[in-house]
Amino acid sequence: MQSIARRSRQQNPSLYSLRSLSSVAYSGQYCGGDDNQRYASTLSTKGIGHLVRKGTGGRSSVSFHFAGNLRLRSDAFREMESGIVATVFGATGFLGRYVVQQLAKNGSQVLVPFRGSEDSHRHLKLMGDLGQIVPMKFDPRDESSIKAVMAKANVVINLIGREYETRNYSFEEVNHSIPDALATIAKEHGGIMRFIQVSCLGASASSPSRFLKAKAAGEESVLREVPEATILRPATMIGTEDRILNRWAHFAKNYSFLPLIGDESRKIQPVYVVDVAAAIVAALKDDGGSMGKIYELGGPEVLTFHELAEIMYDMIREWPRYVNVPLPIAKAFATPRELLVRRVPFPVPNPNIFNYDEIVGLKDTVVSESALTFADLGIVPRKVRGYPVEYLISYRKGGPQFGSTVSEKVSPDWP
Repeated sequence: MQSIARRSRQQNPSLYSLRSLSSVAYSGQYCGGDDNQRYASTLSTKGIGHLVRKGTGGRSSVSFHFAGNLRLRSDAFREMESGIVATVFGATGFLGRYVVQQLAKNGSQVLVPFRGSEDSHRHLKLMGDLGQIVPMKFDPRDESSIKAVMAKANVVINLIGREYETRNYSFEEVNHSIPDALATIAKEHGGIMRFIQVSCLGASASSPSRFLKAKAAGEESVLREVPEATILRPATMIGTEDRILNRWAHFAKNYSFLPLIGDESRKIQPVYVVDVAAAIVAALKDDGGSMGKIYELGGPEVLTFHELAEIMYDMIREWPRYVNVPLPIAKAFATPRELLVRRVPFPVPNPNIFNYDEIVGLKDTVVSESALTFADLGIVPRKVRGYPVEYLISYRKGGPQFGSTVSEKVSPDWP
């Protein structure tokens, strides 16, 4: 019996080291030793590109190896040390989740300022390794709060924006005053190497839309305080949580028609949200060539609103039915909320289809010919067809698997 035990110990010595598991698990030397080579950077050494290395992007790389001695290795802690510590304002929003995911995948630590409940950021923590995504409570009206979330950062990305007013926040405060405050504090910080401001395609001081005016004012304020900032102007973004195709599909399913406001031939250049997030990361990883520049990010196709609605109807497999709503009637539908939102002591419903500010600012929204685009950042954007709009299958009658092709539509007589 003793000889059997000796032979077993000689053949599998690791099985007899399990007693030291607890001491190994709590020992810091196994969380970041020098025996494993880090991913080497292939990027330029200008700007902050040389700081970027490949990370895990949320995939756990904690592994146990039984090869003589039990070792607890966490490559995650080593790989996430890219040198970039990015404070992403607006990270809990639509675009924010994709930016956080791509930053984490590249090995950056991401500070996530949030002002809502503790649940507002929990989906982001899964996108990085332990300690890589750091939620931080903040108040956008409190300067000391903003300084606290920027204190350890060397990159600031501002995604904060809203296309409608609420009782607490006006267009000007959200899209102008907050970016101005962030840029001012980043300038005083002294250690912020890059500042990226995400604006909106069509932002102009001469626009009849208060939202677009405020966005243009925000850009001007940022560039005045931080001339090296990069401004990105994405077109209408399409994605799983978007605020256009989801609203259209929901309305079409509930009411069996879709209202198209004004001229249905109005042109837009929708862009896939993942491509916009990739552009933000590409701007960070370049050699500083994007600093102080403005980029207009539109998709590869220019579509009319009617053509975009057709894509939506094809994906949800419904017969398209439209109601053209003249501008005066659309304004009449949207005016009551516009009058009440800042005057009543209680919240009013957010606009769904009829947003007064969007209605008064309706125009063709496409990338200008002379503008810097995705191509200047080395990115080829995807068409807004197929996979980018596949999330709309949840609106199909009979369930997502109904039918056999994307172009198949449900008969109007189908129960």
